[in-house]
Amino acid sequence: MSNTLIKEGKFSYIEAGEGEPIIVLHGLMGALSNFDGVLNYFSTKGYKVIIPELPIYSLPLLKTNVKNISKFLKEFMAFKKIDNAILLGNSLGGHIALYFTKFNLKNVKGIVLTGSSGLYEKSMGDTYPKRGNYEYIKAKTEEVFYDPKIATKEIIDEVYASVNDRSRVIKTLAIAKSAIRHNMAKDLPAMHTPACIIWGKNDTVTPPEVAVDFEKLLPDAKLYWIDKCGHTPMMEHPEEFNQILENWLTERNL
Repeated sequence: MSNTLIKEGKFSYIEAGEGEPIIVLHGLMGALSNFDGVLNYFSTKGYKVIIPELPIYSLPLLKTNVKNISKFLKEFMAFKKIDNAILLGNSLGGHIALYFTKFNLKNVKGIVLTGSSGLYEKSMGDTYPKRGNYEYIKAKTEEVFYDPKIATKEIIDEVYASVNDRSRVIKTLAIAKSAIRHNMAKDLPAMHTPACIIWGKNDTVTPPEVAVDFEKLLPDAKLYWIDKCGHTPMMEHPEEFNQILENWLTERNL
């Protein structure tokens, strides 16, 4: 399926399918194509899958934070005339989903978290690759995945370009600090939205104990593990990820 980027006003997004909306929120280094498996599968299963480009690198520096990206999501949903949606977030995207849900419970039917930040933020600041030679960046990028072959040359090139772009580095650090400030531990017990947590057993960025904490703190959450899997289950094991999510959506009648 060819997924063309749609540009309307200040919004750029990919969309496929018709039905119940699933809004997918990418992470800090996450290309929209990381979610091709989700888009192509669920758009044929009665869902409208929408992946907006989050303004991580386009907001003014002082507004580069979790709060303003959450505000952007609110504006995007209003623009698309979506009253409520299922939010699916990986890494920083999961954090945005949680922060948005905290203030907009009525607009969220369900949350899907995978390798999400929001509880454990040390990794985002510490593992952000410092500028360096290509081989160093390659090794750091491969560490995100259980199978290093998932880190294609295209993915490594993109990370390499980011860490050598001064403006992106500054904004990445701003987001990392904002994520630490907006730790969600105290907020999660009040969020009664159904939550599906799909986690890689071998995630070194947000380790497995983070997923266990999410399940404990969210009142209506169910945790599923994917073996031999790192920080991006929907990329490393797309079929298993989709099967788990589809079963959960059916179980919860979403």
